[in-house]
Amino acid sequence: MSSEQSMPATVSGPGPLLPGRVAVITGAGAGIGAAAARLFAAHGAEVVVADISAALAATTVEAITAAGGSAVAVEADVTVPEQVTRLAAMVLERHGRCDILVNNVGHWLRNVGLFVNGDMQFWDELHKINFVHVMLASREFLPSMIERRSGVIINVSSIEGLRGYPEDPVYAAYKAAVIQFTRSLAVQVGNLGVRVNGIGPDVTESLQVPYGEWVPEEHQHLWPQWVPVGRMGVADDQARALLFLASDLSSFVTGHTIPTDGGTGAAGGWYRSGSRSLGRQWTNRPINP
Repeated sequence: MSSEQSMPATVSGPGPLLPGRVAVITGAGAGIGAAAARLFAAHGAEVVVADISAALAATTVEAITAAGGSAVAVEADVTVPEQVTRLAAMVLERHGRCDILVNNVGHWLRNVGLFVNGDMQFWDELHKINFVHVMLASREFLPSMIERRSGVIINVSSIEGLRGYPEDPVYAAYKAAVIQFTRSLAVQVGNLGVRVNGIGPDVTESLQVPYGEWVPEEHQHLWPQWVPVGRMGVADDQARALLFLASDLSSFVTGHTIPTDGGTGAAGGWYRSGSRSLGRQWTNRPINP
């Protein structure tokens, strides 16, 4: 193999990592999607901020343009096939291509308790918002990526797709489906110039998971015991991982879902023990860790 063949097309150095690239981010009106949109724009991308809320999408675009970046807001419900088709048509007509697609939308919707308390309508809602849209958007944007032999798709799953989630087995199943879809599609289109990866967040503040409201002040000191890195995650933590996967820094990475979880998955149910009972620093029985 020649040196020309063995080297990536672009070697990323200091400076913007996504200059001139067109990035479509779904659910980019708030939380992880908005953080990714701002970061991608700061690195030179032209960002399409797609969100079901026109107001939230506009807020993200305003923040980007105020910082000197380039972005456009598109109101779209990506669980509806016709709206995904319209989104793709608009992007391709306006920009001529999509270099990066981030399928970020997802939600646990509500807690129904035991699995037997659920119903098919609820399962269908979870299916659409956590998995169907990933396939819909990927199907719409993939043809142009394959035609150009260049593109990146990044799917946002969850740590709950990588471990048991007794709170909602159905939600966990769809998040796991995203991970398997990511892996399988990456292998299928890898030699067509398209990379497909994902992230699996945990313990990260977002619009759907407002830890700032859920965890009272008197319990804030427990974060170092709950999470190996010692703190709650924020949207920017996830955005940085997405930037890595979107850029040429990950040009030899495909088919993987990175657990962006602060180490909770690796800990596997072990917690730092605040009591240090029996001289042990860790416990897997956190009655009072």
